[in-house]
Amino acid sequence: MDVIVTGRRCTISEDFRGKATERIQGIERFRDRVQRVEVQVSATQTKQPDQAMRVEITLIGKGPVIRSEASADDKYVAFEHALDKMKSQLRKAADRRKVHRGLRLAETLETPLPAPEGAPAKEAVEVRRVAGLEVTGDGPLVVREKVFSTSPLTLAQALDEMELVGHDFFLYVDAETSAPSVVYRRKAYDYGVIHLDVTPR
Repeated sequence: MDVIVTGRRCTISEDFRGKATERIQGIERFRDRVQRVEVQVSATQTKQPDQAMRVEITLIGKGPVIRSEASADDKYVAFEHALDKMKSQLRKAADRRKVHRGLRLAETLETPLPAPEGAPAKEAVEVRRVAGLEVTGDGPLVVREKVFSTSPLTLAQALDEMELVGHDFFLYVDAETSAPSVVYRRKAYDYGVIHLDVTPR
């Protein structure tokens, strides 16, 4: 398992890199199909000191991409919080698989939006199309577009993948009805599901 530690707007010491790599090795007992782990440490510009450092951990392997992040005043503390979150996500997913055996997990691929070609002239106003919308200049509309490769899932599989990515909702195509659907987290341990009935107008 490869562990890649990078920094944005901050310096990564060999001490931090070594400790992070050592602590990451324990994840293998939760998920044995991990091929690469990416740890990104970012220094954020914020007025809140307890969020000055942000750490994002991403597990890449045979299955869905698993991600967790946390912020703190120190990168070591932020890393430990992010690692604890990831272990919690993996435990929940493992518990769910014990109940719903034979779940098929689809690989999740992120396709970043390509960078605009060439720098615009100083007086020229940049116009670009993002996610089907025309954006002029810097905004005020900010749109982030992602493309995921997936297969139809059952509700149990969608719940499993939502826990793995650590989000409060998960968009999927229902395996039984082929309807675009969203499962989301409600209060406590309850979940909700929205199915779209797509009919031509």
